[in-house]
Amino acid sequence: MKAAKSLPNIQTDVIVGITEPTILKYFATLNAGEFTATAALFAADGVMYPPFESGIVGPDAIAAYLEEEAQGIKADPREGLLETSEDGQIQVQVSGKAQTSWCGVNVLWLFTLNPEKQITYTQIKLLASPQELLALRPEQ
Repeated sequence: MKAAKSLPNIQTDVIVGITEPTILKYFATLNAGEFTATAALFAADGVMYPPFESGIVGPDAIAAYLEEEAQGIKADPREGLLETSEDGQIQVQVSGKAQTSWCGVNVLWLFTLNPEKQITYTQIKLLASPQELLALRPEQ
């Protein structure tokens, strides 16, 4: 009988409940640090709402933001829900964790995709208590 191997930190392309290629590619490119590829998944007027930030509009601005702010962040999406509206918009919720060099936190990612499967909206919500959020602030 073979012993089970422990394989920590393995990135998978599986999010329970999600098969939409745009969403899977978002997390794969984000985790690979391929921020231009991540931003290319957005529509020309697509908006990203990162935690504690106002909306960042358009692939170029999103790529620049990710280059500046997302270095070393690893998203660990675990499960999600997908719903298609009558007008062809796809609403996606993905829950999981995000890990930085100094902390880990539970996260909810909200996405809207247009009928062309481009991201038109994403919001990243940190799921933590106010005390936990205060503890996440980097030292000044």
